[in-house]
Amino acid sequence: MKSLSYLIPYLKKYRSQLLWGIGSIILANIFSVVLPHFIGKAVDKMNTISQNNQEVLNEMFWYAVLIISFTFIAGVLLYYTRQTIIVTSRHIEFDLRNDFLEHLQKQPYSYFQKTPTGDLMAHATNDINAVRNVLGPGIMYPIDSLMGLIFSLSFMFAKSWSLTLIALIPLPLVSYVVYRVGRSIHTKSIEKQESYSKLTTRAQENLSGIRIVKSYVREKYEIDLFEKLSQTYFKKNMQLAKIQSLMWPLMFMLVGSSILLTIYFGGLSVINKELTIGTLTAFLSYLVMLIWPMIALGWVINILQQGAASMSRLQKIIDRKSEISNNDLTNYTIKEVEGEIEFKNVSFKHDGSNFDTIKNINLKIPKGSTLAIVGKTGSGKSTLVNLIPRLYDITDGELLIDGKNVKQLPLEVLRTQIGFVPQETFLFSETISENIFYGVEEKKEDDLIESAKISQISVDVEEFPKKFETVIGERGITLSGGQKQRTSIARAIIKTPKILIIDDALSAVDTDTEDKILHQLRAVMKGRTSIIISHRISTVKDADYIIVLENGAIAEKGTHDELLIIKGIYSDLYGKQLLEQELEELK
Repeated sequence: MKSLSYLIPYLKKYRSQLLWGIGSIILANIFSVVLPHFIGKAVDKMNTISQNNQEVLNEMFWYAVLIISFTFIAGVLLYYTRQTIIVTSRHIEFDLRNDFLEHLQKQPYSYFQKTPTGDLMAHATNDINAVRNVLGPGIMYPIDSLMGLIFSLSFMFAKSWSLTLIALIPLPLVSYVVYRVGRSIHTKSIEKQESYSKLTTRAQENLSGIRIVKSYVREKYEIDLFEKLSQTYFKKNMQLAKIQSLMWPLMFMLVGSSILLTIYFGGLSVINKELTIGTLTAFLSYLVMLIWPMIALGWVINILQQGAASMSRLQKIIDRKSEISNNDLTNYTIKEVEGEIEFKNVSFKHDGSNFDTIKNINLKIPKGSTLAIVGKTGSGKSTLVNLIPRLYDITDGELLIDGKNVKQLPLEVLRTQIGFVPQETFLFSETISENIFYGVEEKKEDDLIESAKISQISVDVEEFPKKFETVIGERGITLSGGQKQRTSIARAIIKTPKILIIDDALSAVDTDTEDKILHQLRAVMKGRTSIIISHRISTVKDADYIIVLENGAIAEKGTHDELLIIKGIYSDLYGKQLLEQELEELK
């Protein structure tokens, strides 16, 4: 339950609405609790109906008016209670979900590599909804029940303290039941939510990888696996439901035993003329009014335990501090970068790894120059460029931008000045124009057309029925691999960044289109610091400087001609590609 204390700032934000709601609950209970008193008086008055019929009837009429009026007022106040407390809980749910997403956005790239998407989706939906119940019914019903309990018991003691004590005999058992069942509900709720996370993770992976599933004819395997996970989730739900199902019957039984005791001992008091029929009727009405607080107590304990379990799961993420963020070194006066990059003895190791992925890199990239990086798969090319926008932070050495430690630059300034075309192209299920405009605030059609021409995607767009307004589906599924890469290049170019990084983003493009793109890019890269990663020598040969990475270290460096003279890794790669090109031409 301690985890629910995290919600206090959210409650403070809406404290005025909550206080009005609490005031409405108190007033509603005051008007409700007087009703049995009027009913008792009316019953007693009925016993005197033969003495003065008209006078009694008049009094009965006014009791009826009071009962109807008080019931109406209590109903209006209850409606207002829901309009304040329950609506406020929805506002807090809205804030909590937005804050949760904002917190996730601040997490480093490495966090998402280790955390399943489906697990995060379960947190953002099921867990937050369970917490919302704590903030709505979890606030309203305890206060409503407490007020009802206090007012009802006050009137009961006023009418007969001895009969009230007899009626309360089963109550200690209620506390014990709530304690025992509540603990079990908390444990089972955590197990249920963890099972739901596994289920959503599998569903998300199935839908995202549907082409792989179909290509390998693994539909039945995936269906069977999902069925097993669903069965596990079903069993966890049933276990929780069985425990929850104990709560209400036990409450009814304990409250029912109170009613039996009241009828028996209250009946004896009426026979002995210690109580009137009306007083006993009112007493029983108050006892019936206690049924809801008792039942609500069990229900609220259930809600609180589930909410606490969900909040504890959410807190594991919310309490996690991002390793990559603005810090004490950050100089907020820096508003832009020029583009000079320097690596000084830079090394990098992934979390949990026993060896460095990047080893002792010393490299200076002058402002406005073009650096090309080549190397075998797994040599560390992508990891090296990911250090520049701080998708990863270096573990040793120093990375400088314009002569300043990269950690001095505000993170949003650094990344705004970088145009990044990643190796794995990701497009949103929006229009082509929205995907290209993604990184800019001001959307100009001329810039859209120009960037599309440079990336050569405009040729394909002209053939689409809706041109740039064509919706490309989830992850750009309706586009080919080359079209996705060219759209991604246009998205980076339109930002007019000071640093342009292209990470093997021409691998799915044919050589003719590649030549056209590179020709157009030369004008774009002029005056900008550019880094190009590629396996194709044709892509990198015109760069100002080329480095060859091997096992995370710089094995060779120089211009295209200089590297050919060395006759090392670069020269061998160039020779193989020339041979492949000649064989292709002979076909």
